[in-house]
Amino acid sequence: MKNYFQLLVLLLVVPITVFAQKPVEKKISISGKVFEKGNKIAIEYATVSFKNTTTKQLFGAMTDASGTFTFEITPGEYSGEIELMSYKKVVIAPKKYTENSTLGTFILEGDISQLQDVVVIAEKSTVDIKLDKRVYNVGKDMMVKGGTVSDVLDNVPSVTVDTEGNVALRGNENVRILIDGKPSGLAGINVADALKLLPADAVEKVEVITNPSARYDAEGGGGIINIVLRKGKSNGVNGSIIVSTGDPENYGVSTSLNKKGTNFNLFSNFGYNYRNNPGNSLTNAEYFNSNGTTNRFINERRTNERLSEGYNANFGIDLFLNKTLTWTNALTFRESNGKNPDNVFFYNFDAFQNPTFVRNRLNDAKSDEFSIEYTSNFTKKFEKDGHQLTVDIAISENKENESATIYDQIIGTPSSLFTETTNNNQSQQRNLFQTDYVLPIGKDGRFEAGYRGSFQEGITEFEIVPTSSYSNTLEYNEYVNSLYTQYGSKINKFSYFLGLRFEDSNIDVNSLTTRDFNNKKYNNLFPSATLNYEISDKSSLSISYSKRINRPRGRFLNPFSTYSSNINIFQGNPDLDPSLTDAIDLGYLTKWNKITFSTSAYVNITNDSFQFIRKESGLFVEGVPVIISTPINLAKEYRAGFEFNLNYTPYKWWRLNGNFNLFRNETQGDYKYVNFQNVNVVQNFDNIALTWTSRLSSKINLPYKIDWQTNASYEAPQTTAQGKRLGNYGINLAFSRDVLKDKGTIALNVSDVFNSRKRLIETNIENVVNSYSEMQMRVRQINLSFTYRFNKQKNERERPRREEGGEGEFMGQP
Repeated sequence: MKNYFQLLVLLLVVPITVFAQKPVEKKISISGKVFEKGNKIAIEYATVSFKNTTTKQLFGAMTDASGTFTFEITPGEYSGEIELMSYKKVVIAPKKYTENSTLGTFILEGDISQLQDVVVIAEKSTVDIKLDKRVYNVGKDMMVKGGTVSDVLDNVPSVTVDTEGNVALRGNENVRILIDGKPSGLAGINVADALKLLPADAVEKVEVITNPSARYDAEGGGGIINIVLRKGKSNGVNGSIIVSTGDPENYGVSTSLNKKGTNFNLFSNFGYNYRNNPGNSLTNAEYFNSNGTTNRFINERRTNERLSEGYNANFGIDLFLNKTLTWTNALTFRESNGKNPDNVFFYNFDAFQNPTFVRNRLNDAKSDEFSIEYTSNFTKKFEKDGHQLTVDIAISENKENESATIYDQIIGTPSSLFTETTNNNQSQQRNLFQTDYVLPIGKDGRFEAGYRGSFQEGITEFEIVPTSSYSNTLEYNEYVNSLYTQYGSKINKFSYFLGLRFEDSNIDVNSLTTRDFNNKKYNNLFPSATLNYEISDKSSLSISYSKRINRPRGRFLNPFSTYSSNINIFQGNPDLDPSLTDAIDLGYLTKWNKITFSTSAYVNITNDSFQFIRKESGLFVEGVPVIISTPINLAKEYRAGFEFNLNYTPYKWWRLNGNFNLFRNETQGDYKYVNFQNVNVVQNFDNIALTWTSRLSSKINLPYKIDWQTNASYEAPQTTAQGKRLGNYGINLAFSRDVLKDKGTIALNVSDVFNSRKRLIETNIENVVNSYSEMQMRVRQINLSFTYRFNKQKNERERPRREEGGEGEFMGQP
């Protein structure tokens, strides 16, 4: 493996040396401005491209906030184009250029045929609303400076991140997380933990796709969240550096460096961070005898530190082999070390709430994690615009080792001290091969087809000494081969997109300790369809359908996965089956002068949905029953909701983004098991829950170049089959100021101003236990950061890049 990655590094370095030896050519400067027709507003992000009519070499740039563009070319004859999605293309006639030239002002006119992708270009909005998805531009959000990807997602409309780091889309945790449009080893073995370690500064934007087309993996019943990493595209050498510090103690530094030449583009990101994320929780529980009378009370109090130190690096190169062929290679690695002393006190009381004894359990945990990934992409563009073939290869390896020493004793009784050690070692290898072909047909038609092979192998070794009954070695192998095809076109005001995906899954879940081998082999067809209608030049209507799958992984399957508390234990279920979801979405988007508004009504019907149940295990610790929490397949889940998103600019100095999601969740099913007393138990999990979430972001430009941003969110209460989840809210604040002639930015942000982000749960298991729990994953945090940019303008790092061989867009489709 070491020699293999040395070879990959040579692939990145050698071409740079070759190109560096070329003679320097004379360059001349081309400049101009771009404005929007009718209102004289400068257009940012427009792409200006020049093609040499003889050599076919390409040059160009993107417009800045003032609508200005400038770039260098070699003398010669060139034709040009100015493009921006949702605007009509401007063609610049062929002309010979021999000296520096100012082209004057160009006017772009809105293209009605692309209205479903319209965003308010004049706004420097953090959130771009489109008919089928929301695009969250990370670089424009002060809230996440110095934070992590988990912080980024927690600021995205429609997305929530709970206190344990679990990500939900529209309240549905069955969501697929992609990096640069593909499953990635960078997400690590435990996605929730990995997102809390990856730095926010490495992310350019986040795409929220509620009803994906057949081109995407069918994984994720609730939709897809695509994290797009930053990759510089500007000519010459440019970059930025960000340093940050905060309280509780955290600090970090990250850099982004880019060099673009005529035939290559070299890009890199490096970062270091140290974080202290102290948290706490409490559980007050009343335990019952079998006849329903009270047996005892236990109040549990927990504190933890969650210390982490991490490094990350990404470097790669785009090689422009000729005018139609690009080869991109990139190597990324991430390493982190963590400590998490988890200190728990159990305050015991008798049936009359008289104190009996206090037990202390210290789980002194340590961890280290390493991920490395190599990716390669070939993009072949043919003569017709939009006609292309892409090939992607990704090879990744992840290792995560956790160990802990557990000290358990009754306070005041030294002889009761009992010591255990745990080791949880995980390793995973993932290989991905993918090819996509896009063929434009006629004026408005487009045909697509492709293949994806995803091959994952992993092993988890969980050991407890001396309590060997909880030790286990689990092997998980997943091989998925996929084929897809889709076609779209437009007829007058109607446009449509039809697709079909086939996935063949072969999955092994093997307990090597108990010699229990499970093979699940199945294949499925996943149809998708989208129909759009242009109501007017200001609004569009869309209806879409897709079939999705959610495969259980990781701790959902591992029968022994946690031991921080020996009376409340989480166990996976290796016999879990995948769940299948039918998703229907009706969307509407409209645009006024200062407002972009989208709304959607959706229905998700899921078979064999995952639900967590709590039950007695039959084990007792000092007379206290050990409660097991585990996932199971339930018969049906019906989820229906209504959501709207709003971008509003009441004044040039004030921008608002709002999101509201109201949904009803109904589960139907019974869980049957035989308890430790050999009694058949039937638990009915029929439940109807109505709840809502909301989020509001306000950004105000104050005098003296100061920006002020406020984010507020609220999650309403929700009933569950075994209790209730109570409501919670959170407010974040941020201020920033540009300095050093706009080359630098100072930002101060406060996360969870009122320390209110807690997970509040009431649980009731008849004749076993009633409990109330509060969990706070991270207390209020204050971060201060400084960003310095060299050879690039303030907003350049936030500009959306044109993906080489990316997903593309068609009539609102990602």
